[in-house]
Amino acid sequence: MEILWIVLGVAAVIGIGVVVSYNRFVSQKQLINDSWANIDTELRRRYDLIPNLVETVKGYAAHEREVLENVTRARAAAAAATGSPAEQAAAEGPFVAALRQLFAVVENYPQLRANENFLALQTELANTEDRLQTSRRFYNANVRDYNRRVQSFPSNLVANTFHFEEAEFFEIPDGIREAGPPQVNFTQEGPGVSFGAPGAAPTERSTEPEMPEPAAPAPAPAGSTPPPPPPEQPSRS
Repeated sequence: MEILWIVLGVAAVIGIGVVVSYNRFVSQKQLINDSWANIDTELRRRYDLIPNLVETVKGYAAHEREVLENVTRARAAAAAATGSPAEQAAAEGPFVAALRQLFAVVENYPQLRANENFLALQTELANTEDRLQTSRRFYNANVRDYNRRVQSFPSNLVANTFHFEEAEFFEIPDGIREAGPPQVNFTQEGPGVSFGAPGAAPTERSTEPEMPEPAAPAPAPAGSTPPPPPPEQPSRS
């Protein structure tokens, strides 16, 4: 009888452990889904900014047709991707590459780089990129913790029994965030905007007027007699 109670006690402990482990797997899966929803929100916000950005660039660089079409096409493909995180990341790669190409072209148009509408769109796009990378790190951290439990003993027994499979990481390029914040630089050629590394200050120019150097005396013509020296002034006693 005593052995029976021991067996029942061990079975109860194992049962409670299985239930706790199962519920933790469910919670982790829900956390992964919620963190993925945050990524999807930032991706959609970025997709919504692109048409206005393309239209602004088109107003100054309409002949850059291939670049604008590449951005529009890559944006449509990325927005239409609704598969797994790995499939979504694969669609984001060409889109981010097209965005980089677009901003490389923008560098050739100082008036566009100083346009207020373009600056606002670029700033919002950079902010969205920052939030996207934060959401991506949070999602990948949850996936890493979940996958560790799927692979570790004894939680892997519960995972195999109830078909909890490993989740996919979401890895995408940093996009335009590498370009840093927009920086306005007022030069003799007119106002311009650069997208240098964060923290880099625009080149400073002196505001003091430059004094012209004194001109050297003209040399005397060849063969001419040099002028006599000025007479000496008599000293006063």
